[in-house]
Amino acid sequence: MNLELEAKQWMKEKRVSNISASLYQAKACETAIFPRNKAMEYLTLGLTGESGEIANKVKKLIRDGAAKDEYLDRRIQIGYEIGDVLWYCALLAQEMEMDLGHIMENNLQKLADRKKRGTLSGSGDNR
Repeated sequence: MNLELEAKQWMKEKRVSNISASLYQAKACETAIFPRNKAMEYLTLGLTGESGEIANKVKKLIRDGAAKDEYLDRRIQIGYEIGDVLWYCALLAQEMEMDLGHIMENNLQKLADRKKRGTLSGSGDNR
């Protein structure tokens, strides 16, 4: 087996993806159907709705618990909702003429800086 195929097999087994944020954003945009004159509102409402669905599934998992086989199914369902949140984030970034990968990089830099300065916890945007 050549090295590239071996690496792809390892990634598949470890459930590691090789899609970039920028490619995801481009592919997500290909599936976008919504009123363009209300894009910002539509995407923001969709993002909050999908986030609420995650919260609701997690709440029910906390309330009801789950056997081992149920837990796996609930994790999968939460994963689907996370995917929906990512779709709305990607489209909202596109609407704002921003690259999702760049947003992610900037966020990690911000968090690394906060960690370095000991300000990860707390509140406020400018800490």
